[in-house]
Amino acid sequence: MVKLTKIYTRGGDKGQTSLADGKRLDKDAPRVAAYGSVDETNACIGLVRLTTTGEVDSMLSRIQNDLFDVGADLATPGDDFVPGEMTLRATESQVTRLENEIDAMNAHLEPLTSFILPGGSKESAYLHLARTVARRAERDTITAAKLEPINPNAIKYLNRLSDHLFVLSRHLNKDGVDDVLWVPGANR
Repeated sequence: MVKLTKIYTRGGDKGQTSLADGKRLDKDAPRVAAYGSVDETNACIGLVRLTTTGEVDSMLSRIQNDLFDVGADLATPGDDFVPGEMTLRATESQVTRLENEIDAMNAHLEPLTSFILPGGSKESAYLHLARTVARRAERDTITAAKLEPINPNAIKYLNRLSDHLFVLSRHLNKDGVDDVLWVPGANR
């Protein structure tokens, strides 16, 4: 378990931070940017959770916890991508759970005939914000993976998460009834 007794350490005052293994990296390094974007995604989901209850809130709670797992994974260099006692890694089962939830929600939605604009309900708009930040986290993680080993399940999780947040936004828009559809060229 993590125990934080002091929040500031002054260790980052010169633009570096420590990874889980103690290695120091510049704060703008691709790996640090990746887990920073994952953290931003988590914060956006926290905003959504201010307005959700029941099973939706439970799903988002699980996702927030998973995002800490993904962040820990990204903060731990190495290529030992099998979860172990000392190394927390994102797993295929976390990806599969997202897929199962997507399929269950999507079963109640009509097929799309247009792109959707963020909105419809407050929850849906917040989910679209979280979705776009999750896509950035995915891009940042792919950038980091071009430079050093990154767990492929972390990338899969972030890819699936943005899909999950999109489908959940439609679900919360009364199963798509309140979706705001893009009308190409409407204001020409």
